[in-house]
Parts: sequence; structure tokens; C-alpha cells
Amino acid sequence: MNTTILRKTALGIAGLAFTGGILAGPATHAHAATDTHPAAAATTVQADKPAVDKTKLIPHGVQGDQSRIDLNDEQTGNAKAIIAATKKAGMDERAAVVSIATALQESKLENLGHLGDRNDHDSQGLFQQRPSSGWGTVEQITDPEYATLAFLKGLKQVDGWQDMPLTKAAQTVQVSAYPDHYAQWETQAADLVAHHWNS
Repeated sequence: MNTTILRKTALGIAGLAFTGGILAGPATHAHAATDTHPAAAATTVQADKPAVDKTKLIPHGVQGDQSRIDLNDEQTGNAKAIIAATKKAGMDERAAVVSIATALQESKLENLGHLGDRNDHDSQGLFQQRPSSGWGTVEQITDPEYATLAFLKGLKQVDGWQDMPLTKAAQTVQVSAYPDHYAQWETQAADLVAHHWNS
């Protein structure tokens, strides 16, 4: 009788060890996969980043219908460059939203060179700034950091820009022929800032 109990106990322990080994196997494998796939590790880190307060991003609500475009890697990189330059300028998330919405309207976040016959001025870069209007040289305004800092310098000079609708703040800096068109990009700009501000 004692031999039977001991045999059952030994088999039970062996079974637990075997089951534990199977359960531990995938967990160990998953850990190894994380180590060999930096993107998976980055996703985990990004999931732990502090969330951006959405009320800071669109404090006045959006105006009119919103537009959205799919972004390629270059456009996403330009959005990240705008966010980095905004931080460098010591400005907040709202300034980044205004900047990205402006660049979405002006260039669809593409760092454009001179467009030739399609453009009767000398506007270039993410914000379609003009060397002839004093924004800087062609090399400067086609540098995303410089162009953003130049835009933000103009935004800082607008009294009460934080309390204005996005389109009015952007228009005061840009002096566009289509002043209301900036508003349509506010939601996508806010989404980009929310996603990349703390990444």
C-alpha cells in the first residue's frame, strides 16, 4: 500500500514537472522572440508611456469636416521631426498640433522642393515657406527642424494663439490664400501628437 502511494506521488510530481516544462517552454520562447525582435520590445515600452491629455490637443473643438490621409514613413518621420523641434523650442503639445496641421495643409507632410510651373512662388518645404519672404534660405526651409522652429517663432509672436481656433493661429503665421483650410487637419494632427509625443 505504501509502495502504491509513493509510486502515485512520484508520478504526480513527474507529471507536474512535465506540465510545468511545457508551460514554461512557450514563455521562454516568447522572451527569446522579444529579444530578437526589437519592434516587439518597443511596442511594450510604448504601451507603458504616459498618455497625452487629449483636452490639451484640441481645447476648442474642431471646426468643420475633418480630412485624413495615410502617411508613409517619410511623412511620419516629418511629423516626428516637427514634434522634436516643438520640444526643442520649449513649446507644448498644442503647438505641435498647430504645426503638424499646418504642414498637413501646406505639403501633406512632404518636404517639397520648388514645384516649378505648379507653383508661381518660391514656396518650399513642409510649411511652404518662401525665401523671398524672409523665412530663410532654400537649404534652411527644407530642413524640417529649421522650418518648424521658424514657424513656431512666428506662432510665439501671435498674442493669445493658445486661445484661438487652430485655423486662425495657423493663418496668422502663414497668411494663406485659403485661411480656413488648416482646420480640416486638426484631428489627424492631434492623433499624431498623441501617438508620438512621448515616444
